[in-house]
Amino acid sequence: MVDTNEVKSFFDSLAGHWDDNMVINEKTIDLILKNAGIKSNGKVLDVACGTGVLIPYYLDRGVSSVTAIDISLKMIEIAGNKFKSKNVVFICDDAVNHTFDTEFDNIVVYNAFPHFGNPDGLIYNLSSCLKSGGRLTIAHSMSRDKINEHHGNISKNLFVDLMTIDELSDLVGRYLRVTITVSDENMYQIVAEKC
Repeated sequence: MVDTNEVKSFFDSLAGHWDDNMVINEKTIDLILKNAGIKSNGKVLDVACGTGVLIPYYLDRGVSSVTAIDISLKMIEIAGNKFKSKNVVFICDDAVNHTFDTEFDNIVVYNAFPHFGNPDGLIYNLSSCLKSGGRLTIAHSMSRDKINEHHGNISKNLFVDLMTIDELSDLVGRYLRVTITVSDENMYQIVAEKC
């Protein structure tokens, strides 16, 4: 069972060296964001943004705004110091319970989904703040097996195993129309649209 306070403390403790250990596969990120339908002038919500790894990629695509949310204050502080643009806003809170005051064209949960102990609550909350025609993306830049193996060395209070793409599709399909699923040796992604 994921303990939100432990997740917060864990990522606070890693924040100072997070960027030093970051492995970025630009080809996979580009594909994930292409599948997600990130376009110019869109409003993006980056869930569990960490130190802001995807923010430059959104800005390069000409989005009108990025709202970046993370439960870790230390991660948010680092991201906020890196990105001072007026169209990037940072929120330190739990995305499962946060009340957003706007609707988004795109919501992206990147390399973070197993750290949410209430995936149904997360998807419900995020789907409620999508514009009509907006897209939710849950993605990882490695395979499901590698993600689960990667988490094998940390406390079970910090994550749940990443569900199969079919299980996630069923869950997301309760709220949104699933349009893309990918689960292979390079990546894991689901894209769903609000009708």
